[in-house]
Amino acid sequence: MLSEIKKDAQTRMSKSIEALRHDLTKLRTGRATTALVDHLKVNYYGSEMPLTQVASVTVSDARSLTITPWEKQMVSAVEKAILASDLGLTPNTAGTVIRINIPALTEERRRELSKHVHGEGEDAKIAVRNIRRDANQQVKDLLKEKAITEDEERQAQDDIQKLTDRAIKDVDEVVKAKEQELMSV
Repeated sequence: MLSEIKKDAQTRMSKSIEALRHDLTKLRTGRATTALVDHLKVNYYGSEMPLTQVASVTVSDARSLTITPWEKQMVSAVEKAILASDLGLTPNTAGTVIRINIPALTEERRRELSKHVHGEGEDAKIAVRNIRRDANQQVKDLLKEKAITEDEERQAQDDIQKLTDRAIKDVDEVVKAKEQELMSV
């Protein structure tokens, strides 16, 4: 029972950290990466499709992406999706190839993004602490049902705290790495 609670808590904490990593890949750092447009949806014959399913996305150099739709009539739909997105980027079209130039970040924008990264990190820490609270509550419920002893409860809570500390340390490392990536010119 206790090992299942700990395993569940550890799994949920690692998923929170992965979600943070995934969210931070969408942040624009001044360097071109295909992750910038992964979340875009394109109107494909009346249904919303992920951009990666209607076009190939490649990094042509450090500051530009090249998007090549698989069908010629999809060029305008892809352009509209990019313009309507929250990226703030303007596509340049040449025939069937769409290029997106990514401008260098200003110092002010870097600081804004750094604050955003810290906020995302705090949200991840809150999620980890909520998982700890849930796991500790499950342990307390087992104690109330007299399924475990007080010593086992104390040991389980210590183990859950160690998992939490490790997860929060991982969150801090992810945030620090993204911040260094943002601040490097």
